[in-house]
Amino acid sequence: MKNKDSKTVAEFVTKNIKTADVFKKHGIDFCCGGGVTIKEACKKSAVDFDTLITELNLVESTNSLLNDYNKWELDFLIDFIQNTHHKYVDENLTLLKQYLDKVAQAHGDNHPEIFEIQELIHVVSDELTTHMKKEELLLFPFIKKLVRAKREHTKIEKPYFDSVNNPIQMMEEDHDHAGDIFKRISKLTNAYQTPEDACNTFKALYAKLKEFEDDLHQHVHLENNILFPKARYIESRL
Repeated sequence: MKNKDSKTVAEFVTKNIKTADVFKKHGIDFCCGGGVTIKEACKKSAVDFDTLITELNLVESTNSLLNDYNKWELDFLIDFIQNTHHKYVDENLTLLKQYLDKVAQAHGDNHPEIFEIQELIHVVSDELTTHMKKEELLLFPFIKKLVRAKREHTKIEKPYFDSVNNPIQMMEEDHDHAGDIFKRISKLTNAYQTPEDACNTFKALYAKLKEFEDDLHQHVHLENNILFPKARYIESRL
């Protein structure tokens, strides 16, 4: 069994999703950059290791099986991702664009960064929309076939994309790019701190941007650190 200082950030969050809040609080990437040990993550983000361990232990002591995603069957996890995170993205991208249009018109002269944020959201909107369709129409149905074949002890026909690893790699690259876009947005907004002259729509925009990034982190974590590795493993066993 690994010592806690040699476990990766992703392993902590995979075991207990609630630890994501601790890493998020300290500015430690737990989704796309979650493959480093927590010692390395602490060094990179200038976080006190003992403080982080104490906070993680506190969260782990109150672990709830309700959100122990790592124990869910993959077909159930896929339905959860679609019904929760894909639905969230679909519903909130339109809202973000509407907020940005209003804020750009009212505050763009004094806050030109809004125009760059506007462009970035349009980019991430186009990319995530295409990305989710690929998952829903191609990757997720094939993973469900893998799960069914494992459960029923049957063989599965080889897909035209040869291996589940090929579309997974494409999805992971998309995740990295979306993560990079929101890192840029976070920097442009000073970590979503609204300026003194912000109106209520401006405040709502920044709150929604932060909420969207938080949801994206959990969304990516469930796929990168739980769904995809297990799908690769099932395929290898079949």
